[in-house]
Amino acid sequence: MTVLGVDIGTSSGKGVLVDEDGTVLRTATRPHTVSRPTPGHVELDARVWWDEFVSLAHELLAPGTVVDAVGVSGMGPCVALADETDTPLHPAILYGVDTRATAQIARLNAELGRDAVLRRCGSLLSTQAVGPKIAWLAEHRPDVAARARRLYMPNSYLVNRLTGRYVLDHHSASQSVPLYDSTAQDWYRPWARRIAPDLELPPLRWPGDVAGQVTADAAAATGLPAGIPVVTGTIDAWSEALSVGAQHTGDLMLMYGSTMFLINTVSERLLVPELWSTVGALPGTRSLAGGMATSGVITDWLRDLLGEDDPDALLAEAEASGAGARGLLMLPYFAGERTPVADPDARGVIAGLTVEHTRGDLYRAALEATAFGVRHNVEAMRAAGADIRRVVAVGGGTRGGLWTRIVSDVTGLEQEIRTVTLGASYGAAFLAASAIGETDIDSWNPVRERVAPDTGPRSRYDDLYDLYLRLYPATRDIGHALARHQRATAKVPPA
Repeated sequence: MTVLGVDIGTSSGKGVLVDEDGTVLRTATRPHTVSRPTPGHVELDARVWWDEFVSLAHELLAPGTVVDAVGVSGMGPCVALADETDTPLHPAILYGVDTRATAQIARLNAELGRDAVLRRCGSLLSTQAVGPKIAWLAEHRPDVAARARRLYMPNSYLVNRLTGRYVLDHHSASQSVPLYDSTAQDWYRPWARRIAPDLELPPLRWPGDVAGQVTADAAAATGLPAGIPVVTGTIDAWSEALSVGAQHTGDLMLMYGSTMFLINTVSERLLVPELWSTVGALPGTRSLAGGMATSGVITDWLRDLLGEDDPDALLAEAEASGAGARGLLMLPYFAGERTPVADPDARGVIAGLTVEHTRGDLYRAALEATAFGVRHNVEAMRAAGADIRRVVAVGGGTRGGLWTRIVSDVTGLEQEIRTVTLGASYGAAFLAASAIGETDIDSWNPVRERVAPDTGPRSRYDDLYDLYLRLYPATRDIGHALARHQRATAKVPPA
């Protein structure tokens, strides 16, 4: 048995070919850059999703390769509206990093009731929510809204191109606030009709369900065999959690990527305004999740700003800087912040700068800022009643060791790192394999190492964390005023 897994992420598309034992046979990556046409807008042409899938498939499928099933995943929740021919009508609006719909969030809260949304959907309306972004398109792109008939996210769009089926997984739907009832686990049509009356809502499946089979046209385009099954797939963070076995009650996954994402598997629906309560990736499971708007995005930004092509060089300098970054403290709100702050107009802050600070200090402060953000989310989860028994780390940021060590030192949590940390594409492959045979993720992907917290710097980090919590409210009004200036001076995106 050989399966193909493809994930369309924020900064790249990734593909992996895996055999029946979980051994990675080949990998491939296609970098891309999201568009930021004006402050708060983060977009990507949805056609890129399919183009990258086709390109990845051709690279991975060497002559003679036999593939038995396909798994897909992608960043989300996204909003890509398409017409009745499944042609995308506008650049896809990305997940919580796109903060354009603040006015629509306020309006829908007033119309539907903030508490009513939380009770029915499990999460409040936020920059992560799908409904306000559809409402934004209706107000600002009425030409798109008039022609729109279908809603796509990366995984569902790939499924459609591969199989011709129009479906969406339950987990992605549960992040489509306020269109989905998380108790009934179905679309809530009264609110859906109110926000998007002309949209045909997709039938719902679980991420591991077979959505359909590869069509003859898709086979000709990709090189895949016609007729093999394609699983429905889900949002990348939940696919990443599956890839490392973080799917049992008490498990917490930390995803080190362009953004930092946290998923705690819980035994019951926990309603807390500061976090997201969703259905899980597997039937019968539920999640309490949090997400930072930036993490790896900041380190990438610093590398570009500093003109450094070698990330290992900056990691070495950050290591030498030492705990506390020689008195620097950063707020990582460079694209607003998602949980637990829920403030799209929050802005990044670097406090304590002197002319004596080095680029290694800046890089260290960025890594520590992410760790403080993780601790903030973990404390919010525990306050909500979450039981965190095991922490599993995954993603590109787990390589090199320094970042994970800082997070463990700041949070006091031991992290488990599995042998394969490819992430969502590997999780998509696992779902594909599970759809056609018996698989076990612990056999596929055993534990490679554990990162235990060092108690030495704990008191220093405790002091800095206290300052971190105080820094945001102390600078919030200034950040909001600057956000208004940024919008006023930004170029208006073309209609």
